[in-house]
Amino acid sequence: MNPRVLIADDQALVRTGFRLILTANGIEVAGEAADGLEAVEAAAALKPEVVLMDIRMPNLDGLAAARRILAADPRIRILMLTTFDLDEYVYEALAAGASGFLLKDVTPEHLVASVRLINTGDALLAPSITRRLVEKFAAPAGDGSGAAAGTRAPALHRDLAALTPREREILALLGRGLSNTELAARLVLSEATVKTHVAHIFTKLTLRDRAQAVVVAYETGLVAPGDGD
Repeated sequence: MNPRVLIADDQALVRTGFRLILTANGIEVAGEAADGLEAVEAAAALKPEVVLMDIRMPNLDGLAAARRILAADPRIRILMLTTFDLDEYVYEALAAGASGFLLKDVTPEHLVASVRLINTGDALLAPSITRRLVEKFAAPAGDGSGAAAGTRAPALHRDLAALTPREREILALLGRGLSNTELAARLVLSEATVKTHVAHIFTKLTLRDRAQAVVVAYETGLVAPGDGD
């Protein structure tokens, strides 16, 4: 089922382009917003399933807008838009509750597939991007390294004691960007079993998706930046 989408970007050309691509593929664009404040108001009024949110906007940036939108309705999925694949705000966006991010020069096919993907409850986090992202920006608090050291969003506080040893192992691998297929191969389990474990982790830690799982794995110290595969 195609989701209803809200497009929030301060560039009219970007909004128009995305609208044309989405509508041409049967995805309804519920509305547009030119800044963060408009995005918050539009999300409350239009109740979209997915918000395409530019990180850098006037009046209220995409991070603050995402927090307000999710605080009002945590069922909304937010896909952040950025110009750089390692934008300094991407990790903070995930910590704020975003379900993933896209480069603005994304191909039409990838844009459509991404919107549909996060609407199903998954997160848009390619393993390679996840590893590069956390290695650069998820440095341990207080060590002075990483662009976001001392400035990133607060940790998602979760009690990992609720997890079984196997679930902790899987969460650590999720934090390093492994897909379900890779998890199954690594642990010699069926994909169905892996999906069940992942679902239990999400339930126990009250996580929405893999994006939040990555944040929790690093913020709790279960995985450290630079950990090898």
